[in-house]
Amino acid sequence: MERVRERLRRTWHALMDGTPSEPPEEEPSEVVDARAMDLVLRVGELLVASGESTERVNEAMLSLAVAYELPRAEVQVTFTGLLVSAHPGAGAPPVTGARAIRRRTPAFWRLTALHALVQDASIGMLDLDEAHRRLREIKRGRGPYPRWLLVVSLGLIAASASVLVGGGPLVAGTAFVATLLGDRAAVALARRGVAEFFQLAVAAAIGAAAAALVVAWAGDPARASTIVTGAILALLPGRPLVASVQDGITGDLVSAGARLLEVFYIIAAIVSGLGVVVYAAVRLDVPIDVAHLPNVPALLQPVPVIAAAAVSLSFAISLAAPWKVLPAAALGGALIWVLYVGLLNLDVTSVLATAVAAVVVGLLGSLLARRHQAPALPYVVPAMSPLLPGTLLYRGMVELNTGAPQAGMLSLIGALSTALALGAGLNLGSELVRAFQRVGLGASGRWARPAARRTRGY
Repeated sequence: MERVRERLRRTWHALMDGTPSEPPEEEPSEVVDARAMDLVLRVGELLVASGESTERVNEAMLSLAVAYELPRAEVQVTFTGLLVSAHPGAGAPPVTGARAIRRRTPAFWRLTALHALVQDASIGMLDLDEAHRRLREIKRGRGPYPRWLLVVSLGLIAASASVLVGGGPLVAGTAFVATLLGDRAAVALARRGVAEFFQLAVAAAIGAAAAALVVAWAGDPARASTIVTGAILALLPGRPLVASVQDGITGDLVSAGARLLEVFYIIAAIVSGLGVVVYAAVRLDVPIDVAHLPNVPALLQPVPVIAAAAVSLSFAISLAAPWKVLPAAALGGALIWVLYVGLLNLDVTSVLATAVAAVVVGLLGSLLARRHQAPALPYVVPAMSPLLPGTLLYRGMVELNTGAPQAGMLSLIGALSTALALGAGLNLGSELVRAFQRVGLGASGRWARPAARRTRGY
């Protein structure tokens, strides 16, 4: 109050005397550390590239901004770019930094290491130099598995999925080889700069072609369907599906729309590759019919349960999840399959059974991740893989190309419904954990969403 009175007195005397008034005293502006802003942007970039949801990335970046004293920082996260703005105050212009996300590589070991870095920085255990050093180690570090094992894991996903839907050793071996050939063909196209859409289409076409060759050679159409189901499962976008649903549920609609479009184009590429081969096979009188498509086993048997665990385990390896996550991923895959088949035996519809099983696995995976103070994605995403709708996609393409377009469209809609039920169920399990979590990563927890308590969809 005294300072205000003094300023008014000086202004009054200046007006009465005809002399210019003294400029008002300004508080010194806060310093914006460029290295701190750079750290926030680089951590956010790696989190988005590693597959983390927009909300979690936003929380992590804000936590780092607070930890390293960026004044009044604002963070904007989208699927393709990041923006951080700091406001020093006292009339000083804001300082803004931006970074584009040009490449996304699923690496759950890096995601786990980044979360540990953010947690340590949030509680004051890392100075800025040490945080930059750890970030360099994470960015340049190697994953827990050799590169050849990551490639082989894709074939193991296909082989295990083929056994899951009733295939034998010949089917599993064919699916394994076809998936590896498709992956190597996609890598060769990538080196020549071909778009990812056509890489996935070629990979799916190779799997379907291998199935058609088995039918032509062995005369067993049932084997073809199991081979294709396994090959498709290795290509389906489980990780971006979960992230897109989570972004939509939490209100990040721009990122949710972008991720959902990514999922759509991946599925469209797979369907395109399948469609070309199935159409050619039908025209060449290869005996492909929906009557030979595999059905979900109605009984709980040891072989499908073990195959489901193997699918999730292989999926976790392909996503470069940490070693300690692998047992949980295998158990999660077996559990989600047991729950799903058990609910089917109780006459629950397939989509509802998928959603309920996903909720249980999402809840348990999130609780386990919270106990280990780790992100939830490495625990829940591999566990969902046995229920990805590979069979429905193949059924839809066969029906479209054998004179049943309406049934084919219904099968494709059913595949989409199953995928959305998986994503929503896993995220609902995570939300149940969050509802009773006081604090999580950085600013996360039930108090980190004021918008959730004031918006009602308008």
